[in-house]
Amino acid sequence: MKPQSAKNKGRILQQWIRDIILTLNKELTEKDVRSTPMGAPGEDVMLSEAAFKYVPFHIEAKNLARIAVYNYYEQPKTKSDVLVVMKANRKRPLAVLDAELFFKILRDLNDSKKD
Repeated sequence: MKPQSAKNKGRILQQWIRDIILTLNKELTEKDVRSTPMGAPGEDVMLSEAAFKYVPFHIEAKNLARIAVYNYYEQPKTKSDVLVVMKANRKRPLAVLDAELFFKILRDLNDSKKD
């Protein structure tokens, strides 16, 4: 794959993340959630202070042809609401779940705080 094609794949994922955050959090605008230029240092999706209250994470996006975690994600008999917890030697455990589900959980959590 050419470097420009790889960067375009990454940019598309960053924009998808931006769009889903904006779709699920109507209070935010495109000024609050921005996809950063490819190769820029820091997070791939920049969040304003207001956006960080809804999504309190520093977002790094990787769009790769093959990621082994998908094999683990597809193992359970049910294919919905799967959570994969994995750990490498001398590394902290990581939790992986469907991105849309993750952002919906965050939205619901934030909505429940407003009540």
